[in-house]
Amino acid sequence: MALNTHKRFRQGQILKLVTSEPISSQDELRRKLSHMKMRVTQGTLSRDMNELKLVKTASGYKPLSNGDEAAAPMPPLARALRDFLVDLRPAFNLLVLKTPPSGAQPLAAALDAEKFKEVAGTIAGDDTVLVITPSRQARVNVQKRMEDLLR
Repeated sequence: MALNTHKRFRQGQILKLVTSEPISSQDELRRKLSHMKMRVTQGTLSRDMNELKLVKTASGYKPLSNGDEAAAPMPPLARALRDFLVDLRPAFNLLVLKTPPSGAQPLAAALDAEKFKEVAGTIAGDDTVLVITPSRQARVNVQKRMEDLLR
C-alpha cells in the first residue's frame, strides 16, 4: 500500500514538473526530482512517463491529452517517423536514422515497440538511431515499411 502511495505521489510530482516548466530530457527530470529529495532510477522514470502518457514535444515533455489522441490516430511509429526522422541511410544490413537533437530516443522506442521480426536491435544516441538487421534483405524490408508509414 505504501509503495503505491509513493508511486502516485512521485507521478503527481512528475506531472506537476512537466506542466509547470519545459523539461527536455529524462535526465533533467530525474535531477529535478532529486532536488525534491526523490531518488528515482532511469527505468522507473521511463515506466512512470509511459504510464502518464508523456510525449516529447519541441517545448519539452507534455501529457498526451485525449484531444491529441483523437487528432492523431496514426500508429506510434508512423507518428515518431513524421515527428523525428530527418534522414534515412542504408548500409548493407544496417539503417542509420538521423533525427534532430534529442529525437533518437523516442524514435528508437517507437521502433522497438513495433517488434519487427526483421530487427535484431536498435541503438540510439542523441540524434542518431542505428537499426541492426540480420541481413541486407531484412534491412530492405524494414526500410520499405518505414517509407510506407511516411506516405
